[in-house]
Amino acid sequence: MDIKREKKRGLQTLLQKKNIPYAFGTLLLVLVVWLLLKDNSSTLRVNTATVTISNVEEGEFNDYVNLSGTVQPMTTMQISPFETGVVDRIVAEEGSMVKKGDIIIEMSNKQLSMQILQSEADLAEKQNILRNTLISMEQERLSLRQELLQLEIEVNRSQRLYKQNEELYKENLIAKEELLQSKENYELAFNRCSLVKERQRQDSLYRTVQVAQLEENLRSMQLNMQLIRERVDNLNIKAPIDGEVGALNVVLGQTLMQGSGIGQINDLTAYKVTAKIDEHYIDRVMKGLSASFVRQDNIYEMLLHKIYPEVREGSFKVDLKFVDAIPDNIRTGQTYNLNLQLGQPIEAVYIPRGAFFQKTGGRWIYVVDETGEKAYRREIRIGRQNPRYYEIIEGLAPGEKVITSSYDNYGDNEVLILK
Repeated sequence: MDIKREKKRGLQTLLQKKNIPYAFGTLLLVLVVWLLLKDNSSTLRVNTATVTISNVEEGEFNDYVNLSGTVQPMTTMQISPFETGVVDRIVAEEGSMVKKGDIIIEMSNKQLSMQILQSEADLAEKQNILRNTLISMEQERLSLRQELLQLEIEVNRSQRLYKQNEELYKENLIAKEELLQSKENYELAFNRCSLVKERQRQDSLYRTVQVAQLEENLRSMQLNMQLIRERVDNLNIKAPIDGEVGALNVVLGQTLMQGSGIGQINDLTAYKVTAKIDEHYIDRVMKGLSASFVRQDNIYEMLLHKIYPEVREGSFKVDLKFVDAIPDNIRTGQTYNLNLQLGQPIEAVYIPRGAFFQKTGGRWIYVVDETGEKAYRREIRIGRQNPRYYEIIEGLAPGEKVITSSYDNYGDNEVLILK
């Protein structure tokens, strides 16, 4: 007797041996489609209350940098002692107004005082030597003069006797020997007189040279004495220009070395503002750039006139000078916040500055989608920047929204789910 089988339905049909390959193929196809359609991006849930969402805007981008500058005198001269000495008295305190040549500090130097006494004694000794030499020379000159007079008389007498004997000899009244003796006496006296005259001339030349040398030595000593007295005057430290005494670092009884810097004089007729700029802008900062700041509802214009070459601790220093007017009651050391114009305003796409830059370096940013529920990581390129905005060269379009707050807690996730 035949038994009627029930027809298998549903899952039983799929589990039939002949249908298993078809079921396995269907499951494999579904898995492949799911893998292809799956979003493999890593995600992170973020509370919207902890993020700052900013708009990408298009408009006029003002290219400037904000600086904090300090007022300094345009001209400053250092105060340095010309001589080593001990501070006896501080005449002008720091902040005092002085004129050129006014005494600021009085000093003393015992060693220099001893040098003056020694120089005065040497000078007096030299003067005495010169005076004694002149007296000796004058006595010698008078002695030679007297000797010459006596010889000239002797020459005249010998000549007269020789002439007389010559006449007598012609008349055969004297012997020839007597004539020859008188002639020899005359020639001897004449030669002696000539020698004394030559000696007198040589002595005169020698005395002239000796006196000139002594006088030259005396003048040198007098000049040396004058210089030493000037050194004494240099113990008084004086103001080199009109101005204000600033940063005077001395105390009573302190020994100041020659040439050491002890303070400065500030010329208050003109001022400048000294500021530091981040080295990021070093290629764009040049002389002649304009700057401005607001004080007491007035705008003051300045020009950058000096750039210091050294870069220290990530910044370099510049000096700016006023174009026209300067603020009332300006004081050395005051701080002004300036805007230094790096270029002309241009039309650009830009976003507000934010803490995201510290994490990304401006290479990428999270862009919020149209629903406002997710933010996707996107590569961007930032150009110029000012204290308020970053210029966007590529990667963003006006009207989009981006997260500009800190990314420190987001890791490397590519998608943020905003809740």
